[in-house]
Amino acid sequence: MRSFQVKTILAILSFCLIVSEATAQSQLRFVTWRSEAAGVWDRIIADFETHHAGVEVVREIGPHSSTEFHDLVTQKLRNRDPEMDVFFMDVIWPGEFAAAGWALPLDEFFSAAQQKEFLSAPIEANRYRGRIYGVPLFVDAGMLYFRKDLLAKYRLAPPRTWPELVDQAKLILARERDPYLTGYSAQFKQYEGLICNMMEFIMSNGASLWDEQNLKSTLDGDQAKQAVRFVRDQIVRKISHRGVLAYQEPESLALFTQGKALFHRNWPYAWEVANDPKRSKIAGHVGMMPLPSFPGHKSVATLGGWQLGISRFSRNPRLAWEFVQHMTSREAQKQIALATGRGPARAALYHDPEVLAKHPHFSSRYETFTLAAPRPRTPVYLPLSNIMQRYFSSAIAIPDSDIDQLARLATRDMDRVLDLLRERPSR
Repeated sequence: MRSFQVKTILAILSFCLIVSEATAQSQLRFVTWRSEAAGVWDRIIADFETHHAGVEVVREIGPHSSTEFHDLVTQKLRNRDPEMDVFFMDVIWPGEFAAAGWALPLDEFFSAAQQKEFLSAPIEANRYRGRIYGVPLFVDAGMLYFRKDLLAKYRLAPPRTWPELVDQAKLILARERDPYLTGYSAQFKQYEGLICNMMEFIMSNGASLWDEQNLKSTLDGDQAKQAVRFVRDQIVRKISHRGVLAYQEPESLALFTQGKALFHRNWPYAWEVANDPKRSKIAGHVGMMPLPSFPGHKSVATLGGWQLGISRFSRNPRLAWEFVQHMTSREAQKQIALATGRGPARAALYHDPEVLAKHPHFSSRYETFTLAAPRPRTPVYLPLSNIMQRYFSSAIAIPDSDIDQLARLATRDMDRVLDLLRERPSR
């Protein structure tokens, strides 16, 4: 009797194990964030499921903020969560995830020939120590949006320098006398987007965030501090309002599309939203151009964008790759580009007649994307980012902040982190 009970229990356990494995193989778990064009994603994923009978893609929707989404994904990876197969990955994360052993190397699946079909900058951003860890889905670069109608009203040409932008904003604000109108809307909340914005000001003044060769912070340099001081004194205090210090992309774009901002910094997807009469009060009155620079220097746009990575702890890495391949295919990227205005990562789509018919500005955007400045690749980017976020936030939010002292402290802390990358002499 006892033997019969043991056999029965073993049979039940075996059956449960088989059912569990079958369920795991039939489900693919995708950690993503909510798209501004959810219907397109639904169709692309449904198409994958149609061509993979019995497979269900289960989506977990994470927060929109890159910083908060990073926290969600890294928690799962640290816990070696086998329930996550594929995940969205910001352009700055591959080095960190690769060094930690969390992201699956894709060289076995993603051939050199396939990689050449993508823009080179995002492909390089996904490399770490000679291996590739993500497939670019779409790319971003900072752009300046402006009210064409108001600039035309006062016979002003779009600004080419930051001081010119401030002067134009002051003039228009004084003459419009609209208490709800602001001069500049951007992303100045303390999160990763703040670094993207401040990097564009700093690099367009001939400076940088840190010296990659010598592994030293350069935030204490005169030109870098001049740029930060300009943002505090001229942008935040003179032509914006205090609310801009709490804005991420959605809030800053909403202000612009409500007709309450003259100039707006955002990623390329904002063009589609700003010119949609259903979502924007200023549709048809929006211009777009490269970001200004400081006199004597070149315009700089931060390279952004998102990729798909595969967890090293996935139970179904081959199925996960098939899903990544499908989501980053030319047809899928074309659908996303047409629906959202996001820049595709595949180079050929910048010459696609249908894409250009819907988004003619893509032809000029191609050069912007190829020349966009990436944030340095490093496995210690996260602590460096945290230091820079605190520095920039304090420096521009406090009217009488001691920028010299704050820059010295940020430089000291960054140098301590960068020292971790130096090769220690063998004993």
